[in-house]
Amino acid sequence: MDRIVVVGAGSFGAWTAHHLARAGRDVTLLDAHGPANSRASSGGHTRVIRMGYGAEEIYSRWSVDSLHQWKALAERTSSTLFHQTGVLWLARDRDALALATLATLERIGVAHERVSRPHLQSRWPQVAFDADDWAILEPRSGVLMASRAVRVLVGDLVSRGVRYIPAAARPPAAANARVESIETIDGLICRGAAFVFACGPWLPALFPDLLGDRIFTSRQEVLYFGCPPGDLRFTSAALPAWIEFAAEIYGVPDIDARGFKVSVDRHGARFDPETGSRVAGETQPEARAYLARRFPALAGAPLVTAEVCQYENTSNGDFLIDRHPGFENVWLVGGGSGHGFKHGPAVGAHAAQVILEGAAPQARFRLATKQPVQQRTVF
Repeated sequence: MDRIVVVGAGSFGAWTAHHLARAGRDVTLLDAHGPANSRASSGGHTRVIRMGYGAEEIYSRWSVDSLHQWKALAERTSSTLFHQTGVLWLARDRDALALATLATLERIGVAHERVSRPHLQSRWPQVAFDADDWAILEPRSGVLMASRAVRVLVGDLVSRGVRYIPAAARPPAAANARVESIETIDGLICRGAAFVFACGPWLPALFPDLLGDRIFTSRQEVLYFGCPPGDLRFTSAALPAWIEFAAEIYGVPDIDARGFKVSVDRHGARFDPETGSRVAGETQPEARAYLARRFPALAGAPLVTAEVCQYENTSNGDFLIDRHPGFENVWLVGGGSGHGFKHGPAVGAHAAQVILEGAAPQARFRLATKQPVQQRTVF
């Protein structure tokens, strides 16, 4: 049974390990700081899982497939990993992205509803809607419990025979095109028939010549505001998760009494995931202005906690799933670009198929498509 070493125990790496192990491979999983740790792009309390992606049908289909797999993980581990809050996509007038999303959801059979301005206000009176607003509601979508879900997944993998090693890997080195082993910074030698590097924002540091100008790691803030005492209007029982792409902002209702989550989706400054400051607050004025406009009852809400995470952006937001050009048995899986967490199960399945069956990666995920400029087209 061939051994495969996967570096990175986040959503992409852990799900790749899952699918490789299901295929009968002997899998070793490494992570420098632990599954979904506080420095990882897969860390944090929650992530939205939505099916809407404009005309990008592959991402819609992968979201559908991934949600099934997340739910299956929750069932077999008796864990609460998903809250079906619904997801509300706010739009206005002739919103091209929203209209394309409607067409895709209809075409692939995803449950959805176009909600007019009068119905928005009657169903969610705690939200202030503009006169030209309308929305798409995905009633079966919702919120994944991010760090909890990844830790549960890794625990499930270990229970099924996958080796998990808390260690930081060095980049592969070989005299020829085939790598026989990699070394950790502590000197541990990990041998394998193939090696998968799915280490998110650490990819550019491990492969600077190859990815230093093709993966852009950006600093992102997630803010949690306290709801008024006894006010349940902003909990997950009363309000869906929501996205407003025109304002480059999204949010999650209060889950686990954590607070009302608001995050600016616009790419932040360049960021080092290993040493960058995790003190949040730079986006608080913008988030507060948005709360005052959309959720007036929360205009003066206290900031109760905050997180700094990072996106690892490719040039346009597409994922990276491809063979390393210098090594025939080394694979790169990354480029989550802020929307990738939810897709971990589908990414892992595709990566395993490419590695084990010699299938060609989806063309849009090839390394050659990643450019040294940022022109985001996937939302």
